[in-house]
Amino acid sequence: MSHKTLKTILGALGFCAVTAVQAAYPERPITLVVTYPPGGTADRVARLVAPELAKELGQNVVVDNRGGAGGMIGAAFVAKAPSDGYTIMLDAANHVQNPALRGSMQFDTLKDFSSVMLLQRVPNVLVANPGFAPKTVAEVIALTKPKTPVVHYGTSGAGSAQHLAGALFNALAGTHLEAVNYKGGALAITDVLSGQIPLAFATVGTILPHVKSGKLRVIASGGEKRSAVLPDVPTMIEGGVAGYSSYEWNAIFAPAGTPAAVITRLNQALAKVMKQPSVMTGIAAFSGEIIASSPQELESFRRAEISKWQRVAKEYSIKLDQ
Repeated sequence: MSHKTLKTILGALGFCAVTAVQAAYPERPITLVVTYPPGGTADRVARLVAPELAKELGQNVVVDNRGGAGGMIGAAFVAKAPSDGYTIMLDAANHVQNPALRGSMQFDTLKDFSSVMLLQRVPNVLVANPGFAPKTVAEVIALTKPKTPVVHYGTSGAGSAQHLAGALFNALAGTHLEAVNYKGGALAITDVLSGQIPLAFATVGTILPHVKSGKLRVIASGGEKRSAVLPDVPTMIEGGVAGYSSYEWNAIFAPAGTPAAVITRLNQALAKVMKQPSVMTGIAAFSGEIIASSPQELESFRRAEISKWQRVAKEYSIKLDQ
């Protein structure tokens, strides 16, 4: 038997093996670990996606919220899970921020996870109590460039994307906003509504009902372009903060070593899920932008984002609470 013939046979056997794995998977329910508590954007996206993914895969997809420590508790759990595709993770922007801005971690973000799909992204916005005097980004900067008076902004937690949105604002605008980190974005918004704190960085979905009712005012959006549901709100860049870009996003990852055929199966199923009317409508409701990337695109994205936050953290000495 020639070397060429042997190589052809081995290649065919490999293809058959991959096809068999893809055809067999999944044979039992899948656990989708959400690295944040119920009620936030990550949880909302998971509960839109899970039932549709179950239909595509023919198995139940069980949402398991394991929030805490800026997503690290849930991520640590998934990092140690078997690499068989039956435990997967829906994570957010902290996935790429924690390695650059945290101290010790129980896992290696790049080595312990395989990329499946970047699902969607939504801009972080700066919102204010209607009684807060500044109305524009320039006015906020003018008030908060001095260290006094102390002006607080609420976030959904220490090390959250919203915490980082404020830290990046301080770094680029030279301001001194001081973070108040809550256990969830809803609690931060509650205190802005009551006037306990004047400002918060939040995702559009968590604040939209209050904006429509006039109980909150949006000063600026952190997106690269204006939000489709807030077309009259300028971006931070339009407000004078050059280079500002702050999104919350959600992506699916699997433990490192998950077979390529399983990753492909998940990605193909998710691509169909993200085109479902219920998912599209649900994500559009909080100004989300559907991405539905390939595994390779997500992998490139997360590596670039980790490098970005490493540069930002070093250049502007951004530290997070541990």
